Amino acid sequence: MAEPRKAPRLVGELAAEFAGTAILILFGTAVVAQVVAAGVGDHDSVAWAWGLGVTFGVYTAGRLSGAHLNPAVTLALAVFKGFAWRKVLPYSLAQTVGAFVAALIVRWNYSEVLAKADPGLTVKTQVVFSTLPGNGVLPVREWGAFRDQVIGTAILLFLILALTDLNNTPPSAGLAPFVIGLVVVAIGMAWGTDAGYAINPARDFGPRLASFLTGYETAWRDQYGHLYFWVPIVAPLVGGVLGAGLYQVLVGRFLPVAAEQEPGRVPTEPEAV
Repeated sequence: MAEPRKAPRLVGELAAEFAGTAILILFGTAVVAQVVAAGVGDHDSVAWAWGLGVTFGVYTAGRLSGAHLNPAVTLALAVFKGFAWRKVLPYSLAQTVGAFVAALIVRWNYSEVLAKADPGLTVKTQVVFSTLPGNGVLPVREWGAFRDQVIGTAILLFLILALTDLNNTPPSAGLAPFVIGLVVVAIGMAWGTDAGYAINPARDFGPRLASFLTGYETAWRDQYGHLYFWVPIVAPLVGGVLGAGLYQVLVGRFLPVAAEQEPGRVPTEPEAV
């Protein structure tokens, strides 16, 4: 009997990126809905749920795709770690679609709660799905948020490279996703004020589009009425390349070669340690 045909490898990788990013958004946007619209939880529960969402997303996708879950990660790995440029756009699209679908599920599930808390579907609950400067209430504007997103994403990529560089001292393969999740928790606790720490174009654009299509007419703008959607897209891409480049300049180039690693892959498989 002939063996069943296997799907092309790229199809599996894209499916994994879709699924992993969807897991991230299912936890991340839902916890914000609980806190903002239902008053259940606080800032710390938001930070922890986003971090755990990253952890579970990386565990989901790590074996197949390397679990980027973020176009800023994909771009930085293409620039500095040999990830195939032909996969950058497909990965980014799969991540964005995964975020979009997950946000639609959260929007549907919390529809009654959101309508009760914010009948006009304003910036009050728009933050459930997409980021705003100063989280919609503090006196931060577009360029302050842009600066914040560059810094936050630079920290993220610097530490992802540090934690997954086999020439450095990475955590064991089974713990790498958990430690990367802790990085996101720490960023949320320390860098969440100025722009809500999107640090991920797919995480912001996918849910922003979902919210717009389900009634949030001002989804593309900030609380000042200015077009804002581009900030959490462009700034993380810049910050990711900057952070990865700083790691290479300050640490990576000085490390002795320890082992071979597939370009652009987070070492989540036991044999990668």
